[in-house]
Amino acid sequence: MLKNLLLAAMRNLKKSKFFTLLNILGLAVGMAVFMLIVQYVTFERSYEDFIPNANNIYRVGLQSFRNNEMILNGAENYPAVGPAMLHDIPGVAAYARLYNMGYKNNVVITNENARPQPISFKQERFLYADSAFLPMMGYNMVEGNAVNALSQPNTCVISEKYARMYFGNEDPIGKTLHMRDDDFNDETAKVTAVFKEVPANTHLKFDVLYSYKTLFTRGSFGIDRYDQSWSRADMYTFVQLQPATDAKTVESKLPAIITKYKPQLVQAHESEKLFLQPLKSIHLHSDLAEEPETNGNVTLVFFINLIGIFVLVIAWINYINLATARAVGRAKEVGVRKVIGAVKHQLIIQFLTESAVVNFFALLLAYGIALLALKSFNTISGLSLAVSYFIQPWFIALVASLWLAGSLLSGFYPAWVLSSFKPVVVLKGKLKSSSGGVLLRKGLVVTQFIASVALIAGTFTVYKQLNFMTSRNLGMNINQVLVMNRPGNAVNNMNRKNFNRSLYFGVLDAFRNELKRTSDIQFVSSVLTVPGKQREYKTTVRRYGANSNDSIIARINSMDYDFMDVFRMNLVAGRNFSKDFPKDADTSVIVTETAAQLLGFKRPQDAIGQTVAIPEFGNFKPIIVGVVNDYHQVSFKKALEPSVFLFDQYGGEYYALRVNTNNLPLTIQHVKDAWVKTFPGNPFDYFFLDDYFNKQYVNEERFGKLFSTFSVLAIILSCLGLFGLSAYTATQRVKEIGIRKVLGASVTGIAAMLSKDFLKLVIISAVIATPVVWLVMHKWLQSFAYRTAISWWIFPLAGIMSLFIALVTVSYQAVKA
Repeated sequence: MLKNLLLAAMRNLKKSKFFTLLNILGLAVGMAVFMLIVQYVTFERSYEDFIPNANNIYRVGLQSFRNNEMILNGAENYPAVGPAMLHDIPGVAAYARLYNMGYKNNVVITNENARPQPISFKQERFLYADSAFLPMMGYNMVEGNAVNALSQPNTCVISEKYARMYFGNEDPIGKTLHMRDDDFNDETAKVTAVFKEVPANTHLKFDVLYSYKTLFTRGSFGIDRYDQSWSRADMYTFVQLQPATDAKTVESKLPAIITKYKPQLVQAHESEKLFLQPLKSIHLHSDLAEEPETNGNVTLVFFINLIGIFVLVIAWINYINLATARAVGRAKEVGVRKVIGAVKHQLIIQFLTESAVVNFFALLLAYGIALLALKSFNTISGLSLAVSYFIQPWFIALVASLWLAGSLLSGFYPAWVLSSFKPVVVLKGKLKSSSGGVLLRKGLVVTQFIASVALIAGTFTVYKQLNFMTSRNLGMNINQVLVMNRPGNAVNNMNRKNFNRSLYFGVLDAFRNELKRTSDIQFVSSVLTVPGKQREYKTTVRRYGANSNDSIIARINSMDYDFMDVFRMNLVAGRNFSKDFPKDADTSVIVTETAAQLLGFKRPQDAIGQTVAIPEFGNFKPIIVGVVNDYHQVSFKKALEPSVFLFDQYGGEYYALRVNTNNLPLTIQHVKDAWVKTFPGNPFDYFFLDDYFNKQYVNEERFGKLFSTFSVLAIILSCLGLFGLSAYTATQRVKEIGIRKVLGASVTGIAAMLSKDFLKLVIISAVIATPVVWLVMHKWLQSFAYRTAISWWIFPLAGIMSLFIALVTVSYQAVKA
């Protein structure tokens, strides 16, 4: 029986090759888009899934408040938090701390025993980790034991990739690596284990782990600073709860931890809050200060998922529309079948079989399209999906479900309509399209174009917001600014024990002078942080003599003589730091306009010469000597913050250069030569500040690209269905068109007659879509501190574009008829 059904289905499909190919192509494109989006969404939601006990692991976050104003909402906290939780809270099974040195410092790790010369790499994915970290997370080990690999000071584990890069084909176990950083730390560690590359779907990506106990060897203060301290919140802390332990119960005991170990907060008008973040929720739901990497965004993933469903539904609607529109053409077939004994359920099975065959061929084509488009999709989405992702058991099961669902959803209604025809009416030639069927097809066309108009308007809004953020004035000019981290391998191998201040400063002066030997480098500044750097360095500042309740929270940055020239900031009042005032480092600060205003000065000029207190800096009571314009340290997703600049010519963590880009390759080579000459043994690395700053918008940029790409495909699919529907309508009205032409109707008039019904539907779609899109995009824009307005012209433009596309699609068939 199945064979007969398939043969009959194939015969019927061959009779109308045009509509069959149109259906297969439309369904294939819709399914291919859905497959790719499912892979994207699944990957984004799969973070930390590979960790065996992920559901019981939490990261401890920290919020700090001064005078009831939040000054920190961070992913890091105090070194002593983990031990305190293990000791004081039942249900905490283990803790693991991480010190993110690769993010905080410029780190160079070297195999000094390599021949013919030492092998050095700048390590950004470098952490100090407690011995409990590897067994807690369950990473796959190639060599060594995860339980004790980091149990001793001066031990380390490395990835397979870096094992080969540092040691080639040699066995790395027992070999030594030497770490130096730009804070003059100098530590060696013995390799005790090698781990498989950390999967891409984790927010914690690392290549080298040093044992956390190595930090304890940093002089007499090591254990106090890195194990028992409640003063510096700069560690990630992960806790594993015992099975069946309620996380909310554990979290409810955290305030008591703060009360017990930080009782001084109350007197200082401060408060703090510890909170738990489920490990698996961090990537999509966390946007705290000091995140290890830029996380994803659950809202954007939801929208992309929604687009995938839209595209698939549009493809199914195309099939339903064409199948029901062609019902009249197959009426005689149904009538004859019923006369010779076919019953309704047999006809339904026959027509569902046709739907299944069309969906099957569409699915095969969709698979091919998805694989061919995979490279381009990876480029747009920023992922690294491989072909192997498409042959995983869960995906095969999804594809099978997609085929089954598609066959039933797109085939059942047409099958029901076709099988319901009455033989007597059909064979007498009195069958007409029912008003209900026509209304349904119109409703489905409206649904398609609601989605199309919504996607067009949404794309315009997304790109308008992106353009708003990337082109808005930061208060600094970050174009043509080349930036380097200060050297990790210190000058002349200095460390904390043999540090020579005058020698070090002299080398930095020589580096500046060497850079300025070319006219293409105009200014060189040493800065504590650069725009786009997410690290939070804030403290309280108040006017000298004012009550602590009148303090403000300000960002701290450093400035030297060239700073304002490099970043092209404007001096609003007072003066810049100057060599004519050699005591500036000890006596002076420069503040931004907002900082001056919040400190109580009505005009920037009023702040000049006034003294401020910075309690965190002890007896430092500087005088405000200048006021500069406000600037944005981080993206426009966050509100502007007041800033205070201290003078520091040598302590900056970055070198920022304003360069002439007319001879850029020669300029970069000059910078590299100066670097190699001044800082031998340090890998040369640089970035341009505008590119670095705009990386904060990577999620929004990917969202915009995905949104626009799939919007275009959705519109194409809608037009594909409209093309087929208009072709069929024109075919059905051939006799009418012939009579009208005989009576003198023009081609233009006939085309308008055939087009107007479809164009009405598109206009209705635009009217319905407008308020829906406005509400959705308005809500999305609320997540940005600075946002563009939703322009009224976007909606008529989206409607006009949809109308034009539909007009071209329908008019072709109308003119042809």
